[in-house]
Amino acid sequence: MKKKPQRSCVSCRTVRDKNDLLRIVVTPEGEVSYDPTGKLAGRGAYLCRNEACITAELKKAARLSKGLKKPLTDEEIGELAQTLLGSIAENG
Repeated sequence: MKKKPQRSCVSCRTVRDKNDLLRIVVTPEGEVSYDPTGKLAGRGAYLCRNEACITAELKKAARLSKGLKKPLTDEEIGELAQTLLGSIAENG
């Protein structure tokens, strides 16, 4: 039986299966976006699929910026918040 890949949430540091987390990626072009497939090229960081982790991290974005190795602008943080919260609302 093959092991499932494990990743940790940058906000709460909980280790979970990769598919149970939301991936945020910085593409080689420098764009920050949500990666629902988990397969986009670039440096990624992960957040839990719960509103508490997402809102707590996006208020400061310090750990997310560190994980992505890129400082995030207020505009990028706002877009991510809207996209991620919309994604968990759709998927329950």
